[in-house]
Amino acid sequence: MQLVFATNNPNKIKEVQALVPEHIKLLSLATIGCTEEIPETTGTIAGNAKQKADYIKIHYGYDCFADDTGLEVEALNGEPGVDTAYYAGPQRNANDNMNKLLKNLEHKDNRNAQFKTVIALHLNGAYHEFTGICKGAITKSKQGDKGFGYDPVFRPEGYEHTFAEIDLEQKNKIGHRGLAVKQLIDFLKNTSG
Repeated sequence: MQLVFATNNPNKIKEVQALVPEHIKLLSLATIGCTEEIPETTGTIAGNAKQKADYIKIHYGYDCFADDTGLEVEALNGEPGVDTAYYAGPQRNANDNMNKLLKNLEHKDNRNAQFKTVIALHLNGAYHEFTGICKGAITKSKQGDKGFGYDPVFRPEGYEHTFAEIDLEQKNKIGHRGLAVKQLIDFLKNTSG
């Protein structure tokens, strides 16, 4: 089975490829010749995931899945949310984003947050959606050098270390993307035999 994963983020591809069974071959956007920026304009995490998957299905004709992820911080009324990647501006810089988040939380006692990933799948003419949520807290400083994005400032519930301090295998077991991908994989296993 071939499926397009509608992302240009090599870190996401690496994380998901580690979880996908061998009989499913992931194709990247580059592989199918998609070089344009896919719109993400819906205002919700689920809406953006669907918009990206729809775009590939409509313009390229491939069965595909797309994800969108947001970090939702309680004390900031759910920010950065749908703007997670662009929180500190259009440059999409992880350090700038983390610095802005830490500054905005400077005088807040409530550090509760959650990562939410929604995966939108187009397969055999049908649409499906999978959601993974990982609850945790924002640390007061960056810790660790693994992972990407906000991993150095997000400590998952029940753990002493941030996502940036634990290995990829562990992160995939407890993390938002790993949980959503597990639902996707279970679904694909059941539909492909």
